[in-house]
Amino acid sequence: MKLLSSAFLDGHPIPARYTCDGQDLSPPLDWRDVPAQTGSLALIVDDPDAPSGVFLHWLLFDIPASEHGLPEGIGIAGPKAGGGTQGENGFGKVAYGGPCPPDGTHRYYWHLYALDSMTGLPAGVSRLKFESAVRGHIIAEAQLMGRYARKGSRR
Repeated sequence: MKLLSSAFLDGHPIPARYTCDGQDLSPPLDWRDVPAQTGSLALIVDDPDAPSGVFLHWLLFDIPASEHGLPEGIGIAGPKAGGGTQGENGFGKVAYGGPCPPDGTHRYYWHLYALDSMTGLPAGVSRLKFESAVRGHIIAEAQLMGRYARKGSRR
């Protein structure tokens, strides 16, 4: 499975438009080579470089397997986005929260999971509950990483 964005290349800088310094929009995403037996897709966006440990920026699950991507800006606040259901992020919101590092350059990972079924979890679920529910149901994964540093930050 492959995960791509027309907004940035893997390992490259994320445009400010998709961060707290810009419009804080979720970037456009496209995926390919999803296994035929996929029942649903899930997306986790996190920052492993956050001072307090891995910080969750977006949790989107129960995306129909028939989808081939997500358009820009669908991660607005609310229970549904892009045909999927949103969980609670590290900002305490049920939405996408863009990169906003306190200092230095951070790495942001978009993890796409092909699951063998829908999760049936409610909107606003925590990452911990999501991960517990999908354990043993992941049949494929893809990843995209972007970097971001706020203007004037060190490192």
